Amino acid sequence: MKKLFAGLLTAATLMTGAAHAAPQADPDTLKVALLPDENAATIIKNNKPLQDYLEDRLDKEIELVVTTDYSSMIEAMRHGRLDLGYFGPLSYVLAKQKSEIEAFAAINKGGSTSYHAVLIGNVEAGVEDYEDITGKDVAFGDVASTSSHLIPKAMMAEQKISHEGDYEEHFLGSHDAVAIAVMNGRAQAGGLSQPIYNSLVARGMVDEDKVSVIEVSKPYPQYPWTMRSSLAPEVKERIRNAFYDLEDPAVLKPFKADAFEPISDSDYDVVRELGQLLDLDFSKM
Repeated sequence: MKKLFAGLLTAATLMTGAAHAAPQADPDTLKVALLPDENAATIIKNNKPLQDYLEDRLDKEIELVVTTDYSSMIEAMRHGRLDLGYFGPLSYVLAKQKSEIEAFAAINKGGSTSYHAVLIGNVEAGVEDYEDITGKDVAFGDVASTSSHLIPKAMMAEQKISHEGDYEEHFLGSHDAVAIAVMNGRAQAGGLSQPIYNSLVARGMVDEDKVSVIEVSKPYPQYPWTMRSSLAPEVKERIRNAFYDLEDPAVLKPFKADAFEPISDSDYDVVRELGQLLDLDFSKM
């Protein structure tokens, strides 16, 4: 419980004066940030095996961090207050613009380092196809989310359904909030990560009789692990090897992963192209 509380407390205090010291190349404690896609306490608890594994492999204290939202995670990384960060593809692209960070690993699931988003509708409202979305309320997660904002918005744009007039957009902060809002009819459509959607269905949190799957997206590069570029080369190498060697199912389970594989910045150019499709200025997000 003490480590859980400490992880949550760090998320609230990353932006305070205590974190203003210049980041060390070889710190005794590594601050490892996880995406705030679900409840923070749950994320910290589920990733205790990751914390234990990294402490053992790297011979360092590991402090897990879940920030209040994607933007605060990006800002914390920009100011050198995080050492490792698990970003979504879009939040990585945004962070890369502002921070000296390196993408080095991504989820491998079923032999692939790509994943899908899903666009869903409320059955009772009759939203089962793209044409049913016009004039409705559409729920997204965080504005900096790839699969719960950028991809589903681009899917609709490709069908000539624009966020500028064809529907009312609402940002709810997390993937699970989107799915539940659509199921309950507070929004008539929404977008989120397909792996998270499938998990919510499997856990009984989403009733498939109340939700229609409008379309599953084409594949996009998986969420990247990143590290602060100013870390010492030998520390970076140990971190890479720790992730590439990871085989413990208990550590991999929260990521719905079979392994972590090497990834590079250029793999996320497809995400940058989505921004161009939607005429989004990433520098202003």
